[in-house]
Amino acid sequence: MPVEVISFLLSGEDKGKRLQFQIILQCAPLLKGIKAACIINIDRQHCGEIEGILEGTDIEYKILMVKEEKCLVIFYRRQELSIYLENNEVREYLEHCGYVCQNLEKVLWRLSARVCQYCCRGAGFPHEMGAFLEYPVDDVKAFIEQEGRGELLSGYWKVYHNPGKALMTFHAYDKARTSAVNEFLTGRSIKEIASRALY
Repeated sequence: MPVEVISFLLSGEDKGKRLQFQIILQCAPLLKGIKAACIINIDRQHCGEIEGILEGTDIEYKILMVKEEKCLVIFYRRQELSIYLENNEVREYLEHCGYVCQNLEKVLWRLSARVCQYCCRGAGFPHEMGAFLEYPVDDVKAFIEQEGRGELLSGYWKVYHNPGKALMTFHAYDKARTSAVNEFLTGRSIKEIASRALY
């Protein structure tokens, strides 16, 4: 997709359309049903519009942190994220990081607390956030161990294991983004885009 199109849509006068486009651009794999969650930064002044934009979809959201003029927001499909977090490898890793994986609300509350804690210390974000974004746990661990260096491939995340599988995932995410953006440009709403999942 041409950079000029993205720049134009993200700088438009209509703040509601701009927010919708940001969500579509950054959350396309979630909207298209190939990912359970995504996390993005949104201008604080627009956070009140999120609920209306998502109306009629099965996508929920939680504001993880508010800092200055930005909100860090997780968008997710409840059932898919709950099932994903029940995966043994993911659950064990998160429990190792101090999460009690009894229910989604508690897990998201803990994630929010960890994000705020890291931010207050000026330490960026907790690396286990990658597990919520469906980055392979082995890659999340390797990123921490290697301090973000020595990856085999870099795209939606830094890949340390199984680059072939990661590359296929990156292509699927790109396809979802292209599809979602094209639908938006033809006038479809987020509700319509999210109901036309690529399952």
